[in-house]
Amino acid sequence: MHPIHSRLPLSPRARRAAAVLTIAATAGFVAASCAEGPAPESDSISTPDPAIDVGQSAGPGYPNLLVHLYYETDKDLARFVDELDVLEHADRRAGFVDAIVTRAELDSLRAEGFRVDIDQEQTALLNALQVKSISGYSCYRTVEETYSSMNSLAATYPSLVSVVDIGDSYDKVKAGGNPGYDILGMVVTNKNIAGTKPRFFLMGGFHAREYPGPELALRFAEQLLASYGVDPDATWLLNNFELHVFPQTNPDGRKIAEQGYLHRKNNNRSKGKCNDPATQSNHYGVDLNRNHAFKFGGAGSSSQACDQFYRGASAASEPETQAVQNYLASIFPDQRGPLDTDPAPATATGVMISLHSYGPQVLTPWAWSSALPPNDAALETLGRKFGYFNGYEVCRFNNCLYPATGTTDDWAYGILGVASYTFEMGTAFFETCASFDSTVLPGNLPVLRAAFKAARRPYQSPSGPEAVSVAVSASPVTAGFVVTLTATLDDTRFDSHGWGTEPTQNIAQARYSVGAPSWTGASTVAMSPSDGAFNAGVEGASVPIDTTGWSAGRYLILVEGQDSAGNWGSPTGVFLDVQ
Repeated sequence: MHPIHSRLPLSPRARRAAAVLTIAATAGFVAASCAEGPAPESDSISTPDPAIDVGQSAGPGYPNLLVHLYYETDKDLARFVDELDVLEHADRRAGFVDAIVTRAELDSLRAEGFRVDIDQEQTALLNALQVKSISGYSCYRTVEETYSSMNSLAATYPSLVSVVDIGDSYDKVKAGGNPGYDILGMVVTNKNIAGTKPRFFLMGGFHAREYPGPELALRFAEQLLASYGVDPDATWLLNNFELHVFPQTNPDGRKIAEQGYLHRKNNNRSKGKCNDPATQSNHYGVDLNRNHAFKFGGAGSSSQACDQFYRGASAASEPETQAVQNYLASIFPDQRGPLDTDPAPATATGVMISLHSYGPQVLTPWAWSSALPPNDAALETLGRKFGYFNGYEVCRFNNCLYPATGTTDDWAYGILGVASYTFEMGTAFFETCASFDSTVLPGNLPVLRAAFKAARRPYQSPSGPEAVSVAVSASPVTAGFVVTLTATLDDTRFDSHGWGTEPTQNIAQARYSVGAPSWTGASTVAMSPSDGAFNAGVEGASVPIDTTGWSAGRYLILVEGQDSAGNWGSPTGVFLDVQ
């Protein structure tokens, strides 16, 4: 399409004009743009509209434009990442990346022969957001409201919730200035059941302007707690596993974003002279997701203090990064060798998910390299399980976006061997409440449940079949009654949405236990194939259960299946009430 030229004749992000975005639209247009409403019928981000007149002005005087920027080579992509405000949304197969550019940059890019399509709808939203406060997004809680909710949950569920403080924000560490915040989270588990339990670490808000992550993380914990004792899976998970959930891991930055600014980073103001109030292209702070102490300082990060991808003065220089790293190291063992090619063992434990916006994508390590991580196959298997539920593309960060160094998922996997993922959710940073409630939330709550289930053996159990439609023929029953337990074992529930196909196997056997999962030492009973033989990837199974001699009470029945490759899947529960 065009030859490779020298560097783009564009102003570096660090030297962009330090003016707040202005809007020349009428007040009525701004109000209409800001109003909450249904999500767009089509995803204009991931599917550029060929009908858009790419030479057309994008709105009345908008200074910044959200565009789909097309490229032919990785060298072009690397230039864009280095010199433009490239967003964490791209389509490597279609050969475009989303970026926010000025009109001068748009002209320069087109003069070089690059195809640049303006996303009219997202450009209007981008500029309107600069006068929007979080009060217009009633579905999202502020930092203070998030912390208040966590304390309320601890008071309501004292045997299930502990609020923990893992460190301080930059403003709190720095003397003078803003008071800053503690970095608070919750450990959610049945405290009355002792022992070392598998752990799922869920974090949101590392990038301040990405509204959906913190709310999704907190809603997931709330759903589990409200369902304890009512939903069988929530019950056995909280009895036997631990959820470590940290919705707001960048509270200083989030408070800036809550004023309607597209602030990405923390509030470290020790370097440079950046724009204040924040703009998309220029503001104070360190990109915490480029600051981790694994592969720090390489591609996809910036040394310019006002850039969106500014990595900080040194590896793990920021207190927020230190808090996350130290806490992860305290709850997960080091399960991987020192070499990049050293795999974590198949029996490694723990899952880590960092929630971001926007995509929609499930990203696996590595971000720093296009090389396969040593546990790539197992990481992809669990990722494709996620993709089955939320419909997101499942791919390696470096392969479907661009190189990035110093990221959370690379640190957690690279240092500790934990199965780690970045989720890019939704279609906007300030996702409308209509879209969040109708799409992001219901699409990802089952994903987080699947991640929690996989926390004991994330490199093994996702390969095994899922037990679905688990049911008993009657409940409640009188002691002595014989009930029939039924389930479907399914080894096919995977989807990468275009990034590879998961191998599947036939079902080999099914079993159930009462009260606790099989790996705790609970006795198991075999189930029989409904059609006479286990010889397909999806099979029904059943078994009679004689309740003679059972005391009155509620019993938790857990069903699990094994495939022909020997992989046992995670269990699924059903309650049986005996009178």
